[in-house]
Amino acid sequence: MKIGYDAKRIFHNTTGLGNYGRDIVRILTGHPAISHLFLFNPKASSLSKKVELGKATIVYPAGWFWKNFTTLWRLFGESKQLSGKGVDIFHGLSGELPMGLPHKKVASVVTIHDLIFLSHPHYYNFFDRIIYRLKFQHAVNHADRVIAISEQTKKDIIKYLRTDADKITVIYQGCNEVYQKEYTTQEKQEVRKKFNLPEKFILNVGTLQERKNALSVVRAIKDTKYHLVLVGQEKAYAKKIKKYIRDNHMEHQVSFIKNISSEELATVYQCATVFCYPSICEGFGIPIIEALYSKLPVITTKNGCFPEAAGPDSIFVDPMDTKEIKTALEDLFSHPVKRAEMAKKGFVYVQRFSDANVAQNLVNLYKNLT
Repeated sequence: MKIGYDAKRIFHNTTGLGNYGRDIVRILTGHPAISHLFLFNPKASSLSKKVELGKATIVYPAGWFWKNFTTLWRLFGESKQLSGKGVDIFHGLSGELPMGLPHKKVASVVTIHDLIFLSHPHYYNFFDRIIYRLKFQHAVNHADRVIAISEQTKKDIIKYLRTDADKITVIYQGCNEVYQKEYTTQEKQEVRKKFNLPEKFILNVGTLQERKNALSVVRAIKDTKYHLVLVGQEKAYAKKIKKYIRDNHMEHQVSFIKNISSEELATVYQCATVFCYPSICEGFGIPIIEALYSKLPVITTKNGCFPEAAGPDSIFVDPMDTKEIKTALEDLFSHPVKRAEMAKKGFVYVQRFSDANVAQNLVNLYKNLT
């Protein structure tokens, strides 16, 4: 099979959506059912070196007009450039599909990661909500199959986009292979030294924005001896966190890390004691998967997609209840045997999100369309 991908996020997004696309290319490049991948990329990017191109060709806009109006190219030009490539399926990896695919007789798939702009609209401005709604609605209406990355997202697609449940397939995503390997004691020591990490600490990974709710963890460790390490790019919400830290003289308790490589982050995971992720809403929550692969006990949100990602042996809390979060942290720090048992069971659970399972589920869906 030859698969075309709307690859903008693969080459121009360093976090969640980009990681999803890069992982799909990586795990499908070696699959025997895949003969070639065409990655439709609006313009060159330094991230190209992170993409495994063994069976892949990057397709750029052809012609002066499309090169200068890449947004329009993604809407109309991508489908025009399918001709002659023998593409069997076109897959929109981030909620979008180009116009004109049916005329090219190419089957189409779209992945919907989340509909937070509809379920929690206050996190988005009005115009972004309108644009996202139009793009996503067009994609699910015209796709032959819709992939939801969690059962929660599937429910949201049915509720907000009025999509037939039979058209939607849940295919969980995995995580980068760097989180699936074990790092040496020396590598951990080097990372501890570089980022000045204490012997024991709580880890939280994700962009510092309101819906990720890292401030609840900071509030939970107030008047304790626990140390928190926050890893992620900083939005305006980070100022709110830092103000709380200053006002409560907690500078010695909280470390901030950003612009860290994937390998270093994977090592930081393996240095941590507990992973605490009381996010308010997600499509799935990849940092949870990364933590489970790193053999960390997980504390996360009790509702939404989080139980799907974290499994039955994690601890679930009300993300806004700092006392409940504090109690969960105290429980794990006081009981190392419990931490070890949770980590062991979590590692068994996370194998369902392995590269092999993700690849086979995608290939099975593709085969059903050809």
